[in-house]
Amino acid sequence: MTRAAIISLIDRWQKAIADHDVAALVALYASDCVVESPLAAGTVQGRDPNAKVYRAFFEAFADMSVTVDELLIDGDRVVQIVTVKGTNTGGLMGMAPSGKPATLPIVFFMKVADDQVV
Repeated sequence: MTRAAIISLIDRWQKAIADHDVAALVALYASDCVVESPLAAGTVQGRDPNAKVYRAFFEAFADMSVTVDELLIDGDRVVQIVTVKGTNTGGLMGMAPSGKPATLPIVFFMKVADDQVV
């Protein structure tokens, strides 16, 4: 993929995150994608399990916003450093909702191919 194509893919990913649009998000992933996440308690493979991870996060922080602090692209690898802000109104990882605001630094490491996150 060209750098411009990768930036376009990441722009769509960021819009889907901002819109809390799980369907649009998982459509950006390869059907056999592999995702490692503490929300998944490890590794998940495929779009449906990945959708559960995003859904859980959006339910935990219904007012969530994401600021991209840095985007690094090297060949087919992408690193996004983001800051997530929101109020924990839905609970997370088995914990009850706190009702408190949270700020979470998150780093996404992605490999991309064929206009998808793999």
